[in-house]
Amino acid sequence: MHRLSRTLIALIATFAALVPTSAAADPGPDSAILDVRPLGGRQYEVTVYSAAMNRSIPVWVSHPDGPAPALYLLNAVDGGESGGPWSNRTDVAQFFADKQVNVITPIGGRASFYTDWISDDPTLGRNKWSTFLIHELPPLLESRFQMTGRNAVAGASMSATSALNLAIEAPGMYQAVGSFSGCPRTTDAAARNYVRSELGVFHANATNMWGADDNPAWDAHDPVINADRLRGVALYISAGNGAPGVHDTLGDPSVAGNVGVLADRMAVGGIMETVVKNCTDALVGRLGSLGIPAEVAYRNGTHAWPYWEDDVHDSWPLIAGALGV
Repeated sequence: MHRLSRTLIALIATFAALVPTSAAADPGPDSAILDVRPLGGRQYEVTVYSAAMNRSIPVWVSHPDGPAPALYLLNAVDGGESGGPWSNRTDVAQFFADKQVNVITPIGGRASFYTDWISDDPTLGRNKWSTFLIHELPPLLESRFQMTGRNAVAGASMSATSALNLAIEAPGMYQAVGSFSGCPRTTDAAARNYVRSELGVFHANATNMWGADDNPAWDAHDPVINADRLRGVALYISAGNGAPGVHDTLGDPSVAGNVGVLADRMAVGGIMETVVKNCTDALVGRLGSLGIPAEVAYRNGTHAWPYWEDDVHDSWPLIAGALGV
């Protein structure tokens, strides 16, 4: 994408403010809402320019009438770019259609862990996702969509770790966190290998994210080490054990009778969820030792979207209570 100057961003934002379906928030000198495209009902695609990453980010928003808090729902390792975002892969649009909450899903950030990288990556480019999610995006959306300033964040797989780390990095910003099938460890050898394997699928280099093994950034992004900073946040933490669960059958709609899909889910998804369970055990144990309460959902099951759809449903009472919905 061609570089956008601050002057151009200001002009675009000014023009957008004159168009009813593309009304812009006060963009400040850098970041800005460039466009708001109605998708029908309460759904919108919002295009937001990130000055930190010097690119435009599509953001799916489910917006109710009137002021409401926000649930940031982060995509898995593909960033919603290849397999699709939450709104395509689950029933979140329908589930939240009658609930007084804004649901926000940025599209992009594959293999980024939704964090600020210390170096640009030859494959992924510049990743400054925690800056975008904590500092750039919320004030723009709060102004445009009448949000209340109360927030929750949830993620699945890769972004489950991200959701926890965002709450650790920005104390007081999030009232609730949902961690669905994530590996909330980054400092032991097995966890680092897991992180590298996720990034490796997209030919990205974890050294560009948090540096070499001795870089303190790895410890800084380990929710087990930093669990004490989650005190006061409503926590929902889930993991499967890798064994066949209710969605790991030929009759499940996500499998639709495809033997190959089921075999892949059991082989790859089963192994991944076994790793996830070990990581999750470490976080749950650490929270317990600190006296920090959490709603923990263990289950039979693999590393797959149908379980994360269930997690959205099951975590909602806790998240809604924390948001005051």
